[in-house]
Amino acid sequence: MAAPATLAPHAADSPQRPWYRQLYFWVLTAIVTGVLTGWLWPSVGTAMEPVGTTFVAAIKMLITPIVFLTIVAGIGSVDSLGRVGRVGLKSLLYFQAGTLIALLVGLAAVNVFQPGAGVHAHPGDLHLAGDAGQYVKDGENQTWWHFLTDLVPTSAVGAFADGDILQVIFFSVLFGVALKAVGPVGEPLVDGIQRLSTVVFKILHYVMLAAPVGAFGAMAYTIGEYGISTLTSLGHLIGLFYGTSAFFVIVVLGTVTAALRINIFRLLRHLREEFVLVLGTSSSESALPRLMMKLEGLGIRRDIVGLTVPTGYSFNLDGSSIYLSLAAVYIAQATDTPLSIGQQLGLLAVMILTSKGSGGITGAGFIALAATLSTVGTVPAAGIMLIFGIDKFMSECRALTNLAGNSVATLVVARWENALDTAHVNKVLHTGTHEPQAKPADAPPLQVPSKT
Repeated sequence: MAAPATLAPHAADSPQRPWYRQLYFWVLTAIVTGVLTGWLWPSVGTAMEPVGTTFVAAIKMLITPIVFLTIVAGIGSVDSLGRVGRVGLKSLLYFQAGTLIALLVGLAAVNVFQPGAGVHAHPGDLHLAGDAGQYVKDGENQTWWHFLTDLVPTSAVGAFADGDILQVIFFSVLFGVALKAVGPVGEPLVDGIQRLSTVVFKILHYVMLAAPVGAFGAMAYTIGEYGISTLTSLGHLIGLFYGTSAFFVIVVLGTVTAALRINIFRLLRHLREEFVLVLGTSSSESALPRLMMKLEGLGIRRDIVGLTVPTGYSFNLDGSSIYLSLAAVYIAQATDTPLSIGQQLGLLAVMILTSKGSGGITGAGFIALAATLSTVGTVPAAGIMLIFGIDKFMSECRALTNLAGNSVATLVVARWENALDTAHVNKVLHTGTHEPQAKPADAPPLQVPSKT
């Protein structure tokens, strides 16, 4: 039997390969081609919607199995269940701090630049229809504690079928803790789960070969359906959102990584394939499995990656938080609704809760925004019609910022657990190699049989 060999998380995209054979180049090419197709031939671009949605569906098909297998394997291989609790608690504490800072950054930006001033839209003239009306209706029915009541699935199988990451995390943690608690009886199952992980990640490799096609379809549809003119109609708001998000990533997250003695730009470059994939599909979920593999490739323990990253997709949505505070105050400015500092802070307090647990849901940003406005009542919820047309173009930025935030969060939690080898991380970021640490770890990396 062949000896086991460490799985290179993305060997297919190794920096040793020529640039024209790397995934990010082909996805970028597909994005540009998709934009041109949607612009020059809108009807053709609109017809490409099934291409993009099918690829994203194929990725989502694998997300819940990967989350389950990674969390269970991580918990099953640690030496203490107390460590699992520490990692989870520290992750949630960091997520809460990150969400608050992101909301404050968005609030400061919209007050300084005031993109909604001068619009003078009358709330009575804004009619909710189609998807926008449904989002507001869903938001009005969404209470601030929904992410707690929705945490427990009515069926374990249903959680996987519905693709609800938060519920899958809940079940996975329970399963992993129980597996660890039974001791030697569960050890063969832990080994089987690790082997099954290898098979699932191999399926992911096959699916990723279609990434350029999926990115082309998604981008062609977006431009063909909404038109480039939509980008210019509310260009100030779009530009402010992108600029604020860039500030948050470079300055705020950059300060955090600098405290860890890690260069934020090298980290972003290391994750370039994932960022390009998210840009093409407008979904941070599409990069979740590869992100987890790359973070393990930095030498971070599997239990930390397995708990922090999936949980962060529901609780650490930095990009979505910036969007919420910016969009809410923009609507107030555009509808000439006066908001005092106290009222804005009240909005922020509600957003801390409404922003949770909505990752991966279609229209999640709009639902959370509508829920916030409906709960507070000081800003007309119908005002979301002012930004409904450009929301699709803002979703890419939300997803990119969320991805960056969760990557940094994993590094922070690893350092908090004294499990971050900064020298090793910097070596990987500098040289472009993707090998996990050679020294023994509590949670071994994924294993695959090597060629004989």
